[in-house]
This record gives sequence, structure tokens and C-alpha cells, in this order.
Amino acid sequence: MADTTLNEYIGKRVFFVGIGGCSMSGLAKMLKWLGCEVAGSDRTRSHKTDALAQDGIEIHIGHDGKNVEGAHLVVYSAAIAADNPERACARELGIPEMERCDLIGLLMKKFGHSIAISGTHGKSTTTAMMAETFVGCGEDPSVHIGGELDYLGGSTRLGRGEQFICEACEFNGSFLHFFPTVAVILNIDEDHLDYYKDLDDIENAFRRFASLVPEDGWVVGCGDEKRVRSVLESVSCRTRTYGLEPQNEVRAEDISYDENGCALFTATLYGHPLTDVELQVPGEHNVKNALAVIAVASLFSLPMSLVAETLHEFRGVHRRYELTSVTDGVRVYQDYGHNPTETRNVLHVARIQAPQKLWAVLQPHTYSRTKALFDGFLTCFDEADEVLVTDICGAREVDPGDINSGMLVDAMVKKGIHAHLTPSFDDAEAYLRAHWQPGDVVVTLGCGDIDLLNEQIARNGDTHK
Repeated sequence: MADTTLNEYIGKRVFFVGIGGCSMSGLAKMLKWLGCEVAGSDRTRSHKTDALAQDGIEIHIGHDGKNVEGAHLVVYSAAIAADNPERACARELGIPEMERCDLIGLLMKKFGHSIAISGTHGKSTTTAMMAETFVGCGEDPSVHIGGELDYLGGSTRLGRGEQFICEACEFNGSFLHFFPTVAVILNIDEDHLDYYKDLDDIENAFRRFASLVPEDGWVVGCGDEKRVRSVLESVSCRTRTYGLEPQNEVRAEDISYDENGCALFTATLYGHPLTDVELQVPGEHNVKNALAVIAVASLFSLPMSLVAETLHEFRGVHRRYELTSVTDGVRVYQDYGHNPTETRNVLHVARIQAPQKLWAVLQPHTYSRTKALFDGFLTCFDEADEVLVTDICGAREVDPGDINSGMLVDAMVKKGIHAHLTPSFDDAEAYLRAHWQPGDVVVTLGCGDIDLLNEQIARNGDTHK
């Protein structure tokens, strides 16, 4: 498939296996906009499959080999195993298969400037910030985000400009199939240790990703991060650093925070002021995300006054510290964070906004991640008053039988964390409702289906209604 171009499939039938995923659903819409006949399947019906059906895309609930008959291409994500009946039928019928990351790579080839945002965490928020900024500055980019952004009306945008802005995920080495002209590296931490050997192996993958940028391109990275600096030092193309520490080329200076943890700062380039920025999304991590956007915007000579204006209007991505309800006087948020660093960042923000008790509800995601990052999960809940832990969301994995949420809770309790095992969402909701008080804050954490707990709490409403 190395010499394939998207033009080969314009007007032809493309079938997506696992079309309800955030990335896959966005790609399906993009191909429909480009003129492909798009269909797909998922094991369960969801908001996304319903929305795709309303857009005129043929949706099948459940996987059946017959679904792919007549397709000219089958697209699947890394989470779809080779023995999936639709993939197996495609091979029997001689229908070409393409992994999701290869499709994104083909999309990149259609544009003069491909801006790929990578990092172990913060990709969706920064990609959304980047997209909103470019549009707000009068550009007309195409966009693919792994999250929902109200500003775009979803996770994708098809523009007429020369820029393609997208997330570049390191899972399974996916981003090594991309063709970036500008690569952004936000951070390099431990994650996906079911695929990578260790943190050094992860850093090497980011180094390979950065090496994909042509010599006349740019790698932009957070210079506060030692491993990111190491990657930038290894590339032959141009580089730009950003961050809070003095060695960075783009910096945030004179930072102050309001009562909600949102920052006001002056962005500088080589010590010269670019613009003042006032954010409406909280936390130091969002200052760094905004600096990444400013660093890229400076490469494209975007007007800094409009960059600042757009960053001020940015309200975040769905499932990124998103308020889902106020129930019994308790503010209930959801966050996609699923590793210790992300958990620590969001709970720090929540602590600022929680004058009373702060509750964290963790749905561990995958057995392998829970084992690999076990010790990290014992050190990232310091700012929570109480922690509830649901059953592990296995996602693409089969239960190995040697790890469970009860083991994590027992270890938390031994560390002095007020942790409780609430296996199901019903258990978690019942515990919260029995113990929370008006003025408390609840944050649910995880990249599985824990958002359904938030929906459940909102749907059931106040206890005394």
C-alpha cells in the first residue's frame, strides 16, 4: 500500500471497522466529504454512530463479514484484531486493508503543511487549541482531533487551505506512519508499556517521529522536558523550543493565576514580547499547551493579537476537565486522563476549584497499563480527599487474571489514600450520593466508558427531586 493515494478511492466504497471510535468516526466523515462512499461497523451503538448515520453514512451494529462485501478498501484501527470477522472476510475477498494511521498519513500527503501534535498527554487539547487558533487567524486548515470540539462541531474539519492539523499518537508506533512538515512534541512520559519496552524505548520512538520531518520543516518541543530536548538535539531540521524555563525560545513570563487557576501571561520570543494571553482553561499544563500553539503560530507569521484573542476564547475539548452536571449542589466533571501525570495535573486544577471535599473516581484503562503504571497511581492522588476505583476497562485486552482494581485499592489504602472499591458505575454513583455534600467536586478519570457514569449521574438528577 506504500504507493497508494487517496485519489484511488474517491467515488469508491470505503468500510471502517470500529467506526464509532473518536478518531475513526472523524476520518469516516472526512472521506465522505472528499467524495468516498463510506460505511462502517461497531460492536455497540453510540452517540457517534447515530451522528454518522444522520450524516448519511451506512452503519452496521455488530461485526459480520457480509458487511464488507462490495468495499474497495477496509480501514481498521490498531484496536481491531486480525481475526475480526470483517477483516478476515476482506482478506478472503482480496479487499485491501489499511490501518487508521496509514490513512492519516495519506491525508497528510494532500497538504503543503502537515502539523502533527505528539506527546504522551495533552495532544487533543493542544491540537484543538491549534486548530481554533489557525481558523481564528483567518486560515482555512483541515483538522483531525481525537476529541470533540464544539468550535469545529465535532472532531474533524475539511478546509481549503494548505494546512492539515492533527494529533500524532505514539500508541503502537502509529505516528511513525505520518508525513509531518511541523512536528510538535509536548512531553515524553511512560505509557503504552504493553507496546514499548521502557521509557527509553518511548523516547526513541519520538526521535524516529521527529526524524520524519524534512530538513526545511520544523520540530517544536517543550524545552522544559529533558527527553524532549534530547530529541530536538538529534534532528537535522530546524527546531523551536517553548516552555517556562529560561533556556526556551518561546516563553511565558509574568505569569499570574486567577481564583479558578486560569493563567494570564506575556508570551515572548527570544525575550521580546509577542502578546499578552489570558486563558479560560486552567492549569500550568494549559500554559504550556498555549505556548506550543504560539510557537507554531510564530513560524507561520500569524498575527499575535488574533492568536491571543483566539486562545482567550478557547474553552477546551469534551472529556477534558469538562463540567457534566451540578447534582445535589456537587459539581461533577469528567476528564480523559488515564496515566499518573494526567491525573495529577487535573486533580491539581480541581483542588483549586474545590473549597470542600474533592472526590476522584478512577476507571483504570487496560490491564497492561494498570500493571505497568501501578506505582505511579499510588502517588498521583495526593490532592484528592477520597478516591473511588471502578473495575478495569479492558478495552482491547483479555483479563490476564493477575491484576484487578481491588489490588490497586488495597495498595492505595496502605499508602494512606482514602480509597474505596466501587466495581460498577451503579456502585460508584450510590457511594457518591450517600456521602457527598453540597459544594463538593467530583472528577471522573479514564479514557474508557466512564463518561457513562457522568451521564448516569446527570440523568438521575438531584436526590431530593
